[in-house]
Amino acid sequence: MFFRKAISVIVAGTMFLTGCAVGSGGSAKPVVGPAVSSSYDKKEIEEAAPGIEKAKLDIIVPIFDPGLPDDPEDYKDAGIWPELRRAEASRFAYKMKLALEETGAFGAVRVMPDSSATGDLYVVGKINESNGEDVDIDINVYDISGKEWLDKSFDHEVEADFYSNIRNKGKDAYAPVFKQAAEKIVEELNDHKTEQLSQLQSLTDLRFGANFSEQAFAPYMQEKGGKITLVGYPDENDSMLARVKAIRVRDQMFTDRMQPHYEQFSQKMDESYALWQKQSFEELQAAHEAKMEAIGKAAAGVGLIALGVLSAIAGGSSNSRGGSVAGTTGAIVAGQVGMGMLGDSVKMNEESKFHRDALEELGQSIEGEMAPQVVQHEEKTAELTGSAKEQFSEWRVFLKTIFEQEATPDVQL
Repeated sequence: MFFRKAISVIVAGTMFLTGCAVGSGGSAKPVVGPAVSSSYDKKEIEEAAPGIEKAKLDIIVPIFDPGLPDDPEDYKDAGIWPELRRAEASRFAYKMKLALEETGAFGAVRVMPDSSATGDLYVVGKINESNGEDVDIDINVYDISGKEWLDKSFDHEVEADFYSNIRNKGKDAYAPVFKQAAEKIVEELNDHKTEQLSQLQSLTDLRFGANFSEQAFAPYMQEKGGKITLVGYPDENDSMLARVKAIRVRDQMFTDRMQPHYEQFSQKMDESYALWQKQSFEELQAAHEAKMEAIGKAAAGVGLIALGVLSAIAGGSSNSRGGSVAGTTGAIVAGQVGMGMLGDSVKMNEESKFHRDALEELGQSIEGEMAPQVVQHEEKTAELTGSAKEQFSEWRVFLKTIFEQEATPDVQL
């Protein structure tokens, strides 16, 4: 009896909690309206839709370090042409930007002259090798706090039939190396929680603000061991924060206007650079073959000379006059043939040198087409000239001027 009463109470309570789910007609009524937040499991949501709540970080890709030796006299020995490498430094940064954008995992990705620009994440690259056949780059990733996310080298060897395959027309032979790097950076991103990424964005606001007013924003940050930690954040209604955010929007618009400069620079290089890659690849392949042939001929020549020496020894030790003459003749013939092969070897080494010289000429011939371009600023109030780096430096000075003017109530911009 007690058990039956308990069941009745539970059933009645359940019907009450469902908001009288059964109407006068006896049919079930749907529960309408959104559920309360406590009914959701945030972890389950993130697992069901990875990254849906994650803030998308803005990335700065500084122009790559061209990887030039400290002593210019070492350029030739290292097979490096400085102007070509400097042009590649800009091109590689732009290619890295495209690979990162293709992942869809980040916010704005901007190529900039150096790492002084404002972003949440910095992808810093260096060129170790680039000869049309092999490409090798170092990639270091840091966030705005100074924490290192990644320190890794990426390399790619161009396939033997890449340039002869018509399906690869218009494709970049080096594209795989940038794709590898971008995918690895996404892996590092996925290891960070949403809260961590949001804090980085807040830290970016404060570091940008401290560039204009250290007194106002430094108290919210703590620096230790070269890393900056967020210890607080101004009220959203803080007037200083509002001013800085407005200025940052202008800064982002300016850096966005710089992007076509790097895009056009890379596009201008496309045809000539693709030709250089192909010819450089072919020259290296021919040089490898010439070197192997030279080694083979040198080895054969040395072998015949040794045979000639042995013939002479054998002839000299022979008791018969005929054997002595034959041995001497054999030594002369073998020696002459061997020296002839060594002569061919020297010619083949000269051919290898010719290939190296041809590569140098290819690098020099492209220098004029890869000279840096000038980015013009559209606003008359900031006439910026010079290189992209010089213009960006002048722009930052201009921003500080804006900040100071807005700090004076009587001044209208």
